[in-house]
Amino acid sequence: MCVEELRAVQLLPAEPSPVRIDRFIERRFKVSPRYEELPDGVLGFTKFGPDGVTEVVIATQLDTDASAVARRRLRSTLAHEAGHGLLHTYLFALGTKPASLFGETDAKPHILCRDVQGEHRTPGYDGRWWEYQANRAIGGLLLPRVLVEKALEPYLTTTAGLGSKELPADQKSKAANALADIFDVNPAVVRIQLTDLFPASETGQLSL
Repeated sequence: MCVEELRAVQLLPAEPSPVRIDRFIERRFKVSPRYEELPDGVLGFTKFGPDGVTEVVIATQLDTDASAVARRRLRSTLAHEAGHGLLHTYLFALGTKPASLFGETDAKPHILCRDVQGEHRTPGYDGRWWEYQANRAIGGLLLPRVLVEKALEPYLTTTAGLGSKELPADQKSKAANALADIFDVNPAVVRIQLTDLFPASETGQLSL
């Protein structure tokens, strides 16, 4: 789905390279990400109206920090909020007042929010399905499978028999670091996407 959405707005790169995720939000949702001071721990939020996304707001500190780590964290946050827009707009367009699902009242704006505390409280699924789904979109948007497969070619080996491609265990770390640089994302995002796209075989190697 993410690949098709990128292709629809002509932002799927022809070769492995960083996806222009801020431009994707602008073209796909017709809004420009806005930066403002947010409460401690809050990285960003998406606001919805009956016709879809009306605002994407990102914590100012992610935009003012010039480090590579902060830039990549900003890109992940933008992709997370774009995931909310792609996956959850229909909830607000149905007229079923879905804000109650997220602990809001009718007097509050319809907002889906990403917070650091909630993200790191437990290592796995914490019951907030909308956050889980938006997190899944990070890899789909920033590391499109068709480009990841191409970028991995130097690190893959061909197995005997069926001739399938595998990523040897001793190449995983090197490949993950290379993909992080190619796509301008944090290595943790790469590792998650590699595991999702190419499940480990019985030998512990990632199989295409």
